[in-house]
Amino acid sequence: MNRKQHTIRKPVSYKGNGLHSGMPVTMTMHPAKPGTGILFRRSDLPGMPEVPADSRYITSTMRATTLEKGPAKVFTVEHLLSALYALNIDNCIIEMDSPEPPVGDGSAKTFVDMVEEAGIEEQDEEIPVLTLDRSVAIYEGKKFITALPYDGLRITFTSINPHPLLGTQMVDIVIDHDSYMKEIASARTIGFTWELEAMRKMGLGKGGTLENAVVYSETECLSVPRFKDELVRHKILDILGDISLIGPLHAHIIAVLGSHKLNAELSEKLQALKK
Repeated sequence: MNRKQHTIRKPVSYKGNGLHSGMPVTMTMHPAKPGTGILFRRSDLPGMPEVPADSRYITSTMRATTLEKGPAKVFTVEHLLSALYALNIDNCIIEMDSPEPPVGDGSAKTFVDMVEEAGIEEQDEEIPVLTLDRSVAIYEGKKFITALPYDGLRITFTSINPHPLLGTQMVDIVIDHDSYMKEIASARTIGFTWELEAMRKMGLGKGGTLENAVVYSETECLSVPRFKDELVRHKILDILGDISLIGPLHAHIIAVLGSHKLNAELSEKLQALKK
């Protein structure tokens, strides 16, 4: 199965700080020719090296997804990639003068807004959509993620969290432009106060605030949630960003207590089906 490729109509830029590094970054999305794919270009490095948004270049999945090819390294790319994937942007050069995209508001909304501002252009060439004739799955203790044959893209995610304000949450959604914009794009990262100190010591979360993350203490929510189940919606946002690394896909993805690591391992199995 194939569909037409898409890019953006004009360059569009955004300035901000990275979620984990806290470093300032100017990011510009550029239109790209058919067949280019999504390319990250490090304009701050000699020769402006590039790394494709492709599962083969994943080098780390600890708290975020990192892509690396030679000197070109980018991390925490999943929110940006989620927006491009949901809006069917197949070809785009993302130029950054720092290794981490801007956090924006902690969701994918900043990047969706950039694409909407730039406009979407359908291209003449087609791109194959991976369809499944069997299920594939990854298990890790109580966690699992599986992809089943499905006509379209559907994600079902269940989170089980001991926090008194969270508990068990489940969202089941068929992903298209409208459902993503309304139900998923604005869901932000979840954080807990007891994790923040450990993250800071690891050099992570330096750009996090109570506005660009939904932060919980042991008894209350310190931020203003956008959805009662924002945690699980953001997990779906992350899955879309991570799964985008294999290209267009039709499947029903079901996950329980998922992670970037499991998403990457599923992508690896799905990538193998393309050969």
